[in-house]
Amino acid sequence: MILVFFLISILSSAAGSICGIGGGVIMKPVLDAAEIMSVSGISFLSGCTVLAMSIVSVYKNMHGKRVPLQLQTVVILAIGAAAGGVMGKVLFQMLKHVVGNENLVGMVQAVVLAVITLGTLLYTVCKRRIHTLQCRQSWIVFLIGLLLGILSSFLGIGGGPINIVVLEYFFSMRVKEAAPSSLFVIMFSQAAGLTQTLLSGSLPPVPPAFLAVMIAGGITGGMIGSRVSRKLEERMVNRLFVMLMAIIVGISIRNAVIFCGGM
Repeated sequence: MILVFFLISILSSAAGSICGIGGGVIMKPVLDAAEIMSVSGISFLSGCTVLAMSIVSVYKNMHGKRVPLQLQTVVILAIGAAAGGVMGKVLFQMLKHVVGNENLVGMVQAVVLAVITLGTLLYTVCKRRIHTLQCRQSWIVFLIGLLLGILSSFLGIGGGPINIVVLEYFFSMRVKEAAPSSLFVIMFSQAAGLTQTLLSGSLPPVPPAFLAVMIAGGITGGMIGSRVSRKLEERMVNRLFVMLMAIIVGISIRNAVIFCGGM
């Protein structure tokens, strides 16, 4: 079973690093579908793995063949995402406490993820016909980062595909620029969310061995993905992104049905 967790984390993190979606958006629904751990446990494992992967990917991007970033914009987004990361974790704990049913929490996560991913897929397919924006006001950039942090932390997916769409639409970034920018934002939101979890004492019961192999897989996948990403053409990254989104929508819908049946 540990080997399965390792393989899922390394493959998800590698693909997530290439596309800038963090890996958690693949990892979380796949682990939910396996039904081998609680929703809280999977969210925590996914968040820790994505944090490890994003740190490695950002480091590799900074010391490799660097893609020019809109640095001021990305930093403000990251600050907003850090605040949102804390709020997302609080929201998750509140929902779990209020409903008292992890299957219902899992169903809410799966439905929200399916809707977001489907919207992302539709945008990606039609984006050549969509006029993008150039947001520069700091307070708007901060609010966008805040919302990204809340969503990613609540869903336990890191940043997911929504980061890429937001960076492309609101800031007119190309995919090769949006991917490393997304990972930078993910790193801040996940670090803040994990800190909040530790300080609040709301750690779910997760076997240390599973956490260790997931983080190891996340780091390894991040290193592989960063190296591969620099060699791929933008259209190949786009194709991989679209394929992953279609798969995630299908898995998320399946998970929502399963969680609904378990309530």
